[in-house]
Amino acid sequence: MTSAFVPGPFRRTRRVAWRRWSLWVALGVLVVGLLITLVYLAARYEASQAQSNVERDAADALSDIRSALTRNVQTLQALQTGQSDHEKWTLEAAKLLRENREWVRIEWRSPQLQLLAEADTPFRPAVFARYGRDQSLPEVQQACSTARHISSHAYARSHFVPQADGTGLELMELCLPQVSSGRLTGYLVATYSLSELLASRIGPQLGRSQEVSFTEADGTRLAMHGLARRGTRVFTAQQLLDLPGSTMVLRLDSWRSQPDVFPNVLTALVTLMSIALVTVLFLLGHDTRRRLRVEQDLADALAFRKAMEDSLVTGLRARDLQGYTTYVNPAFCQMVGFAPEELLGHEAPAPYWPPEFAEEYRKRQQVRLVAGNQPPREGFESVFMRKDGTRFPVLIIEAPLINAHGLQTGWMSAVLDISEQRRVEELSRASQERLQATARLATVGEMASLLSHELNQPLAAIASYATGSLNLLREAPEHAASDLQLAMGRIAEQAERAGRVIKSVHDFVRRRDQAREAVAPRDLVDAVLPLVNLQARKLGVRVDIRIAEPLPLVLCDRTMVEQVLLNLARNAMQAMDAARVAQPSLLLQVKLAGASEIGKRWLEFSVADVGPGIPEEVKQQLFTPFFTTKAEGMGLGLSLCRTVVEQHGGYLVFEPNQPQGTIFRFTLPARA
Repeated sequence: MTSAFVPGPFRRTRRVAWRRWSLWVALGVLVVGLLITLVYLAARYEASQAQSNVERDAADALSDIRSALTRNVQTLQALQTGQSDHEKWTLEAAKLLRENREWVRIEWRSPQLQLLAEADTPFRPAVFARYGRDQSLPEVQQACSTARHISSHAYARSHFVPQADGTGLELMELCLPQVSSGRLTGYLVATYSLSELLASRIGPQLGRSQEVSFTEADGTRLAMHGLARRGTRVFTAQQLLDLPGSTMVLRLDSWRSQPDVFPNVLTALVTLMSIALVTVLFLLGHDTRRRLRVEQDLADALAFRKAMEDSLVTGLRARDLQGYTTYVNPAFCQMVGFAPEELLGHEAPAPYWPPEFAEEYRKRQQVRLVAGNQPPREGFESVFMRKDGTRFPVLIIEAPLINAHGLQTGWMSAVLDISEQRRVEELSRASQERLQATARLATVGEMASLLSHELNQPLAAIASYATGSLNLLREAPEHAASDLQLAMGRIAEQAERAGRVIKSVHDFVRRRDQAREAVAPRDLVDAVLPLVNLQARKLGVRVDIRIAEPLPLVLCDRTMVEQVLLNLARNAMQAMDAARVAQPSLLLQVKLAGASEIGKRWLEFSVADVGPGIPEEVKQQLFTPFFTTKAEGMGLGLSLCRTVVEQHGGYLVFEPNQPQGTIFRFTLPARA
């Protein structure tokens, strides 16, 4: 019996020994890694220190140059103050040139940039003696134009001027406007030598150990100063010298030898190795407890995830690539009325599939599992069956189930019971129908006076023809046959006319189920034309109808679309009447709007008037329910019109009519 238990403790001992050796190996790797890291960090640190020094020197040099340029501007301002005599000005300018080597020329120019007086530096031949001043005159004009624009001193971009000895100078022009009593009296132009500016304004120590230069933004060197000792590594710093009207880059290059590889490494290594040994011993003591804590944390995380899944009201279902159900949460089981044991491990057909849809669902699942088609992100609707046989609609949102290695192992589904949502939508639809019927009744109520006037004419004609027929029968019955026949025909015509008016109102008012049917566009317009003509005759509006031929049939709810056309036409006529338009006219037009996608075309209906248009403050809330500009209006007409059009998949918009008025356009789908 004892020998049977030897392999178990032996294997455990080997595992413990292997774990300890692995920790010692980890210790060796850690020490080596620390050594390499220390050497690398020491080299990086010294390099960063060298780079920081170069950047600091560059910043200091830039600060010195800025200060020098500012002082020079103040010196030039003092030169011009109170100076009106050219000879005295020339003497003072020559004195400044001897004190400031970076200037090679100072000029006094008129407001038209004509040269009044000049002075050249005594330290070199005149820089413009060979090619003349005219070649650099554009830079002077640029600087002075900028100075005049900003009412202060300004610089021009640097330019190269060849010299007689075969060399050349990179020069920069400074222009200082002279203003007296708010009036421009002239300019003071100072020409800088960039190389002399670097030589005179950079510290001597900086020039002996480093190279300082002015460069363009693309790196082109303009001038440089200093000659550094070449080394194995270059440290470069750049600072932007942003002057009014000109921008240059101050570049500082320092050549140094490669940093020492082992700065104070031995002492640091002994200390860090001791710390590493203590750390590994500490890790050996706490390894077991850490593992226990990790296992406990993992158990808590699994319990927390399980609690979250159990508390969800959304049903969760997982299936593998063969279609077998591998997981369901309590919400899904409660939704379908089956226990988890009745659902897990089942393939198609699932117990909650209605028998009449089982084959359809099987094909859909087969396509999903075999072809791997990605379901729509917004999900798809389906019908499930509870254990008691009741059907209910659901919304299913599926996504691939990816494991830790990035491989798909199945499909994860979120199932939502949308029975309550469907009930609310049905109630909303019924309320919308009642509201539309109410709006139609309100429309007919407003037109009651027009209807009475329109029906009074055919009824009066019928009465007149009937009275005339009776008189014919009493006075000459033997000769009244032809006259009676004509009178009876007239009576029939007027009765038919009255019947058409009553029928159009009846068709418009009566409620019926929403049913999409294919209707000719002209039939829609003709159906509302009698009611439109009623109000048009009363208000004196001319109605034009333009229907392009041929047009496809419209797939729509005929009653609702007729209500939209009538509402838009009545609104247009009332707007023109309220504005007292001299020659009011209404245009009803139907044309092909084009195709938005393959196999689906649209027809565009438009109602255009020549009224005053829609104010800007009304446009923002024109389609808002219960918003109206009429004293007796309900504020529901345009809101219902847009709802009806959007239910058909179209859109309702408005735009100004040229030269005046407004056009309302809406689209309806054409039958394929």
